[in-house]
Amino acid sequence: MAVISPSRRLRRTPFSEGVEAAGVRAYTVYNRMLLPTVFESVEADYRHLKDHVQVWDVSVERQVELRGPDAARLMQMLTPRDLRGMLPGRCFYVPIVDETGGMLNDPVAVKLAEDRWWISIADSDLLLWVKGIANGYRLDVLVDEPDVSPLAIQGPKSEDLAARVFGEGVRDVKFFRFGRFEFEGREMVVARSGYSKQGGFEIYVEGADIAMPLWDALFRAGEDLNVRAGCPNGIERVEGGLLSYGNDMTDDNTPHECGLGRFCDTQTAIGCIGRDALLRVAKEGPVQQIRALAIEGEPVPLCDRAWGLYAGDIRVGQVTSAAWSPDFATNVAIGMVRMTHWDTGTQLTVVTPEGERVATVQAGFWA
Repeated sequence: MAVISPSRRLRRTPFSEGVEAAGVRAYTVYNRMLLPTVFESVEADYRHLKDHVQVWDVSVERQVELRGPDAARLMQMLTPRDLRGMLPGRCFYVPIVDETGGMLNDPVAVKLAEDRWWISIADSDLLLWVKGIANGYRLDVLVDEPDVSPLAIQGPKSEDLAARVFGEGVRDVKFFRFGRFEFEGREMVVARSGYSKQGGFEIYVEGADIAMPLWDALFRAGEDLNVRAGCPNGIERVEGGLLSYGNDMTDDNTPHECGLGRFCDTQTAIGCIGRDALLRVAKEGPVQQIRALAIEGEPVPLCDRAWGLYAGDIRVGQVTSAAWSPDFATNVAIGMVRMTHWDTGTQLTVVTPEGERVATVQAGFWA
């Protein structure tokens, strides 16, 4: 099996020491950093995530910081979601689009203050795009990547673990909001959010020096909760319809094609760079869109490339992510399907590396 050669261009994280000690078995590269993908096995990690609590090194969710008088203006230029009513202490899921309305990223925007934002990005060079916009429009704003490394607590016991380390007040943090909590004399932003449907928190750890002390404290506090190191799980995310930028969507897709039209306030999000293009899309409607699919037969292999979806001899879409779900006893999948064939119950043929299978369009995702 081929391995990845380490170099300074492929960055470790402030938590890598703890991840390695916990027995990580596989990584992927995400924003030029190491993201764990397997500890015990994908299936065992899935079961543990749904039953207990895990600590995830998600430092790869790099922050693009906007700071200065024009920070809010720049943030609105990037997204078709109307941010005018967003108060400090809130987190918004925001499609980021280019001038054609194509998806550049689907991050979480964290509003720290009127003049300070973090954009917690998926895997793409968004920092360069944001710097270009700020410079091109001569905005009074500093755009940079701060020394912030997110650490996630996910799973049904996550609230109990977080309360043991940050205090009972963390239980009052509502979904997609954050509070400021102290750890060893340092204030940390703790948001109720995360890349799973099991519930939990994301801790924005400022300063690499405090990273491992926090990691160790969480494991000490959660020993009786059966806490383990974990990572975003491929089975669980497909069940829940959590999209992966670069896998399920690219800059060739609009938010409407990705099922994110509800986050596009194109009539009121004045200033968004892609607004005019998205107004046309909203009027005409998408010709293809993300759908949940069930694939018949034995467990499918890893979906490391798009699998064609066919109606007879006509290609009508592609499967972009798929996995065998132990809880739902079927292969769950995410696909981009043309409007002529996206109705619930439509049966299509998907061409997998192991041959053709029947794929049925579902009414929605499983979790």
